[in-house]
Parts: sequence; C-alpha cells; structure tokens
Amino acid sequence: MSHIGRPGEPDKRSLRLEFLAVRNRLTADDLRETSAALAGRALELPELARAGTVAAYVSVGSEPGTLALLDALRARGVRVLLPALLPDNDLDWGVYEGEGSLARVQHGGRMALFEPAGERLGPDAVTTADAVLLPGLAVDTRGMRLGRGGGSYDRVLARLERAGARPALVVLLYDSEVVEHVPEEPHDRPVHAVVTPSGVRRFGPGA
Repeated sequence: MSHIGRPGEPDKRSLRLEFLAVRNRLTADDLRETSAALAGRALELPELARAGTVAAYVSVGSEPGTLALLDALRARGVRVLLPALLPDNDLDWGVYEGEGSLARVQHGGRMALFEPAGERLGPDAVTTADAVLLPGLAVDTRGMRLGRGGGSYDRVLARLERAGARPALVVLLYDSEVVEHVPEEPHDRPVHAVVTPSGVRRFGPGA
C-alpha cells in the first residue's frame, strides 16, 4: 500500500500533483496493459453484470484506460452514458455509440476531453444509471475518493443523493493509488468499490 496520504497529510492539491507525477511516468505499453486488465476486472463486477445503464467516462492522457471497458459493456447490450462538461463544471450526458461517436472537445486551457457527439440528455440522466464509474486520483481504505478538484463529480454525487438514486459507485485506479488515507471535506461521499488492474476492493457494510 502506498505511503502517500498518511497522517501529517499534505493538502489535496499537493497530493494531486504527486499522483499525477507518477501517472505521467507511465509508458504507452503500461497504459495498454493496464487498460486491458482493468476492463477484465471491472467486467467481473456483479454490479456491472446486472446493470442496464452505466454512467462512465472516456479516459484521457495517463488515466487508467476505459475505452476497452466501454466497448465491452456496449457489446453486452448495456446503455453507456458519457459526460459532456458544461461551462459551470456540471456534467450533461449522452449515449456512447462506439469510438466513432466521440468528439474531441477543448475546454479552455485544460486537457481536451472526448465527449459524446450525439443528443444531450441533460444533467439528470445520470440518475437513471445502475452503476456510475468515477474517475479519480486515489481512494483510501474507507472508500473516500480524491478527485482532480474540478468539482464535476461532487455535483453528480449530490444530484444522485437528491434524486434518491442508489447506483453502485465504482472508481477506476492504478494499484498504487489505493492508499491509507486521503483528506476529506464534509461534502465528500465514499465509493462502494475500486477496480484496479490487479483486482477489486469493496468498502462499507459487507465489504
């Protein structure tokens, strides 16, 4: 288990920089291998096996790769929703129809994102998902997730809570990003499971 995030913890910003620096050292071969392993592990999850709709995202840069997983879910007949970033950092959603249905969108000075090019379903579409796959930089032994800091997924989780929706919340990470502790704020909510290339770890009752 990584030492990052032990007591005497640095703040979220410096932790994010640490995790991103490790990711940026990954090679193209590393990314390919971990993407295939991650898809295999995630597809074994009962929460995904019985899901009719899964809200997910398209990985960018050195994030754990998701395209193989998106295609496998779609091949199973799962309705896959993908986010589109709105100007206020909230997320709209569209249906994934294969890699050709993605548009590369540049949001200001940030990294370009791959978003669904088709019809927009509105921010509340995520409340129809049976499982939500979340990006992140780390998760701790309680299931608390360290995000990138934009707040988009905090809004998603708050929307789910307001709607009384109870999808399975799953974060996709590298093995070294499951740590002992990450700092949390009052609005932070734990995830139910983390999938890494080497396996699945569950949190909460019955974990």
